[in-house]
Amino acid sequence: MISEKNLTQIYEKRFSGHENYRNRVWKILINDFLSKWIKSTDHILDLGCGYGEFINHTNCDARHAMDLNPKTKLLLDKEIIFHQQDCSESWKIDQNSLDLVFTSNFFEHLPNKESLDHTMGEIRKALKPGGRLIAMGPNIIVLKGQYWDFWNHHVALSEQSLCELLQIHDFTIEQSYSKFLPYNMVRVKERPLFLLSIYLRFPFLWKLFGKQFLIIGKNS
Repeated sequence: MISEKNLTQIYEKRFSGHENYRNRVWKILINDFLSKWIKSTDHILDLGCGYGEFINHTNCDARHAMDLNPKTKLLLDKEIIFHQQDCSESWKIDQNSLDLVFTSNFFEHLPNKESLDHTMGEIRKALKPGGRLIAMGPNIIVLKGQYWDFWNHHVALSEQSLCELLQIHDFTIEQSYSKFLPYNMVRVKERPLFLLSIYLRFPFLWKLFGKQFLIIGKNS
C-alpha cells in the first residue's frame, strides 16, 4: 500500500498545473453525459475522488467523497462529506443510503484483487436497492503494455473482468463499453474543449479513440 506521503507526492507531480483544464473537462463530462444518472435528490459518493473534479461539479442532496490523500479535503466544496480511509475497510457511510457511487481511474490503483473485492462489497452495502455504480478506467485489453505507464497501477482490468466482479456481487450490468474516453488527460497536450462535447455525442468516435471502459451496474 502506498503511504499517504507518497500518494500526495504522486498526485502533485502528476496533476500539478493541470487543475484548471481538468476541472473544465469534468464539467463538460457531467453536463453533457453523466448528468442523466444524477438527480438533485440523490445521495452520491465519489470513490477515489482525487482532487474532487467530479464531485465538486455535482449538485445533489448529499455528496460524499473518499480518498486516502489528506490534501483532498482542502480541495472539496465545504458541503461535501470527506472520508479519508482505505476503501477496502468498513465504510462510515450508512448502509442502503447511496443512490450512486461514481469512480474513475481508481480501481487499478488498489494494491490487489482482494482489496478490490472487499471494496465492491462495501459499495454494494452502501448503495440502496436499485442504486448504481458508474465505473470508468483504463482497459488492459485495449492498452496492453501502456497500462503500466503509471507507477501506481497494480490491478489489470478489462470491462469483462470488472463486469464479472460486479455480477459476483449481484449487480445487474445496465451498460458496458470497452472503449469510452481516451487513456488520460495528464501526459497529453491540452485540446480545445469543444472537441470533447463533439466526442461525447458520437459513440462511433469512442471505438476509434477510446482506451477506457465505462460500466454502469445496478444494485439488486
